Amino acid sequence: MSTIESLRAVELLDSRGNPTVETTVHLKSGAVGSFLVPSGASVGAEEALELRDSDSQRYLGKGVQGVVSNVEQTISPALTSLKAVEQELLDQTLIDLDGTERKTRLGANAILSVSGAFACAQANEQGLQLYEHLANWSNNDDVRMPVPMMNVLNGGAHANNNIDIQEFMLVPVGMTDIASAIRCGAEIFQILKRLLAEEGHSTSVGDEGGFAPNLDSDRAALNFLTEAIERAGYQPGNDVVLALDCAATEFFESNHYVLKGQDQTLTGEQFVTYLQKLVKDFPIKSIEDGLAENDWNSWKLLTERLGTDIQLVGDDIFVTNTNFLQRGIENSVANAILIKLNQIGTLTETLNVMRLAWSVGYNTIISHRSGDTEDSFIADLAVGTGAGQIKTGSLCRSERISKYNQLLRMEAQVGHMKYCGLKEILIHRERDHQCGYSSA
Repeated sequence: MSTIESLRAVELLDSRGNPTVETTVHLKSGAVGSFLVPSGASVGAEEALELRDSDSQRYLGKGVQGVVSNVEQTISPALTSLKAVEQELLDQTLIDLDGTERKTRLGANAILSVSGAFACAQANEQGLQLYEHLANWSNNDDVRMPVPMMNVLNGGAHANNNIDIQEFMLVPVGMTDIASAIRCGAEIFQILKRLLAEEGHSTSVGDEGGFAPNLDSDRAALNFLTEAIERAGYQPGNDVVLALDCAATEFFESNHYVLKGQDQTLTGEQFVTYLQKLVKDFPIKSIEDGLAENDWNSWKLLTERLGTDIQLVGDDIFVTNTNFLQRGIENSVANAILIKLNQIGTLTETLNVMRLAWSVGYNTIISHRSGDTEDSFIADLAVGTGAGQIKTGSLCRSERISKYNQLLRMEAQVGHMKYCGLKEILIHRERDHQCGYSSA
C-alpha cells in the first residue's frame, strides 16, 4: 500500500505531433513515477474515449488542457485524500470518479495517465524494475520476453499509399533470445529498404516506422518481405514468419470489403477466401482484424477456416474489453486479443481482460498505438505479465525503438530471459508446459 502526496499533469506531444497528457505521481515516501499516454488512428467504435478540448484555436481542436485539469482538479483531490492505496483501489476510484461506460467524463487519457504513473511510482518505491513490480502485481511466475511483431510495411490508415492492408509484419520466431530477434528484424528492415530503392519505390515511412511504397497489391508487399528475409540470410517460415493487420473496418463499406488499391469489392466470405489464399501462399502465422468489427458472422467463418492453423487476433472487435471478448469466446470468434491500455483506461481492467483471454486459451499481444510516445511502459508490461507477444512498430522512429531498447536493457541486466518463439503465436493447445502462462 502507498500514499499519494500529489499528482501533476502536463500537455505534451505524441509521435504525430498531436497533444497528449503525461501525469507524474509523487508518493509520500518520495518515490515518483510518470506515464505518457499514446493515441490511436484506426480506432474501434467501442474504445474508451480519448478526451480532447475541441478548441479550434489550439492544436486544431486536439488540445488536452481539459484532461490536464481533470487530473489535477478532480482526480488528485480524490486520490490524495486516501490514507493508503494499491493499484486495484486506485483504478476503481478512477472508474467511480468518471462514472461512465467509456470514460467520457474524465477521459480515458486522463485516467490511464494516472493508473500507469502510479504503477511506475510503486515500482520505484519498492526498488524494483517496472517489469518486476508488474510481475508481482499480476501474480505472474513466468516472466519471459515477448516475441516482437515488427510492422515494416505500412498501408491503410497508417500510410498515404494504395495498399489496403494496414500492416505487414515480420515475426522472428526462430531465435533463442530477444537480442537475436531484434537484430534479425533490424537486418531485414535494412535489406527491405535496399530492395524497395532498387525497384524505384519510396522508402519514406508511415506512422509506425514501416515503409509506405505504392505497390500493385498486397501480394507484392508480401513478396518484398519474403525476398528481404531471404537476402538477409534467414529462412521464411522457419526463422521468420509474417503477420498481417488488415484493419478491415477501415475498408468495410455497405457490408462489403472495398479494396480500392486492387479495384475489388468482396463479400465477407470472399474476403475470407482472399485471406486463406494469402496464408496458403506465404508464411503468414497471424492475422489481426481480418474482418470488420461489426461483421461477426464473417469473423466466425474466418475462425472456422483458419483458427486451427494460425493466430487470429481481435483488436477493433474486442477493444481490450471483457464484455466484447466474452462475446467473442461465446461465438467462437478469433483465438487471440490485442491489448491496448488506452482502449480501456486502467491497468486493472487491462489485466482482467488478459486473464479472461488466458482462461480460455486465447493469446495476448501487448500493443502500442500509431500515435505513440517515447514511454516504454508496454515493454515492461509485456515482460512482467508474461503476455507472450508485443507489437510496437518498425525498426526506426524513436517512439518505436524505445520499446525495443527497453527489452534489450532488461535482457542485458538479467543475462537471459525465456524466449519461446513460434510457440508463443500458436494457439494454446499447442504450447508446451514451459511456454504456457501460469497464473498460480
